[in-house]
Formats: sequence, C-alpha cells, structure tokens
Amino acid sequence: MRAAMVRTTGQERAEVLEGFTTRPLGPEDVRVRIRASGVCHSDLSAMNGVLANRRPFVLGHEGAGEVLEVGRDVRAVRVGEHVTVCWVPPCGHCAFCLRGEGNLCTEVFVPAAQSPNFLLDGEPVYGMCGTGTLAEEVVLPWQCAVPVPADVPFDVAALIGCGVTTGVGAVFNTARVHPGATVAVIGCGGVGVSVIQGARIAGAAEILAVDPSADKRELVGRFGATRTAAPDEVRTLMKELTGRQGFDYVFECVGRGALVRQAYELARRGGSVVVVGAGSRDDKVEFTMNELFYDNKRILPTMYGGGDVRVEYDRLIRLWRAGRLDLASMVTARLPLERVDEALDLLRSGAAVRTVIEL
Repeated sequence: MRAAMVRTTGQERAEVLEGFTTRPLGPEDVRVRIRASGVCHSDLSAMNGVLANRRPFVLGHEGAGEVLEVGRDVRAVRVGEHVTVCWVPPCGHCAFCLRGEGNLCTEVFVPAAQSPNFLLDGEPVYGMCGTGTLAEEVVLPWQCAVPVPADVPFDVAALIGCGVTTGVGAVFNTARVHPGATVAVIGCGGVGVSVIQGARIAGAAEILAVDPSADKRELVGRFGATRTAAPDEVRTLMKELTGRQGFDYVFECVGRGALVRQAYELARRGGSVVVVGAGSRDDKVEFTMNELFYDNKRILPTMYGGGDVRVEYDRLIRLWRAGRLDLASMVTARLPLERVDEALDLLRSGAAVRTVIEL
C-alpha cells in the first residue's frame, strides 16, 4: 500500500511510496482503511522536530475511515463501521480516566507511539502520534478507532479527530466561555477556527481573530469572528473593543512562547489565557511573581480540548448536524495522497485552514 513517510528531522518533503505493510493484527487491534486525513501544523512540527516522534514515521494523526478487520478480543468496534481515529484515546480505567480526565490518559498512547505501525522493505516504520493516517491502511489499538455514524462524511469525521475537538473543547471544557464574553484568538488555522466557532456557539459577544495571513483574516468571519486583526493591530483593537480592560479570554493557538506572552498581555485582570498550541520543549515564556499575584489571570493549558472523546465526538457531530458547527467550510483544499507536499506548502504559506487528503 501507499503512505507518506518522513525519515529524518528537518525533512521538508514527504516521501509518498508504495510497498508499505501494516504490523500484524493483534487480539485487541483493528485494521482501518483510511479514507480521509487532515493535514495540520502538528504534521509540520513533527517533521521539523518540534514535536517528538520516533523515526522514520508515516505522517498524519487526524483521520477517518472504515474498519476492515478486528482482533479476536475486540467487542466495541465492528467490521464495516466508520470510525474517527483518536491519537490519544482514554483507556477507561487509569487514574486520569477515573477522574474524568481521559484526555490526559497515556495508557494506550505511549505504547502505540513507541511501537512501529508499518513495515517498508522489512524495516520498521512508526506512525505519527502512534497512528499514521496518511496511509491507505493502518492497524491500531481498538480504543483509537471511535465509531461514528455512517452518514458523517469522511472529511468531516477526520477533522473531528483532532483540530475541531481540540479547539471547540478548549472553549467548552477548559475555558468555559460565558455568554456575552469578549474573546481573542491568536492563530486562525484549523484549531483557531474551531476555537472561534466554539466561542460563537458559547455566546461570546466579541470574537477578535488575530493572524498575519490576510487570506485567513478574510475567511474567519463566516465562522463567527466579529473583528480581525494583523498582529501589529491587536493592541489598538483591544482598547477599542474592551475599553482598555483586556479580553475575558485569550486563546493562543500556535504554540509559541512569545504569543503566550502576548495573550497574557491582552487578557484583562482576572481573565483567562488558554494555551491551545503545541510548542517545543525549549520554548519558554516568563511571568514575574508580582504580575501573577497582582493580575490574578488564569493560565489554562489544554490538552486535546480537555474532554473525553467518547463524549466530545458525539457532541460535535450533533452540533454539525444542527448546522451550528461548520466543518465543511474549514476544508480549503482536497488533494490526493501524492500531492501531500502541496498540502504542506499551503500550511507553510498560511493560505489554508485545513487541507484534507483523500485516500
């Protein structure tokens, strides 16, 4: 089968090759035929080493498809079901899961990330985040394959697998945005647009979308942004929209320390800074002890939207069915697997919210 592979840190082009095979199906595994996979900045971060991943690896962590085969001990997933791939699924029984923090569970994720999902010419190849959805087929622990209704399009189901769950969940579960709130969103890729939609659904009165890309700033109004700004315009608009107080909630959706610091400065006293972006291990952000005490701002990191995917996926599908969550318009390009480098270039240029690879 075909897959898009990365061999070394810093590699800018993916290798789309034939001849991959999956690892053998275990008793608690499922084999999934991938039909669609989103391409996002996390893929670029894995390529350049900002996000750690064993190499060589198959790109992709945001996919959907249909189940071709199940292991003998699998009961929760059936052959023929449509599924969304979850890269960090809850095991259901660890301390995090029992506390209702299934998004922090590593019982399935860590073993999956440390084991190769593929073989190429007899050599092991890992999957990004333990998955590898830019492949025609993948074998996964059954917990990573979350059933979705068969009438949900594969591209919609794929987006729910990471970016939408992360962004909307950050609004609902982590920040708990209240009606009438003022919100600023820094970074308007797939996750940022999902935050904007979540804030709109939650009833925010003002939603300022901040991005250096004019293309993205032109696009975000359809998703609920009330105003847009380039980075150098933000402070002026903050004064105008909030009476110099600052925003109730500021979401950083890029994963850079300097932008977290900017988000802190844009939040009002007593407001919330929600760190959604995934950054590198050596990128630091500083706060003085005096400002932390005096400003009383909440700094809220969020991992995978802060919820349990078994609840979140269903909620997002219901919002999509009701027409309140626009997922189709988030897909700004649909490309075949052999054009994955074009999708990566669109991300680098800032021209795309989300590109879906159709397999």
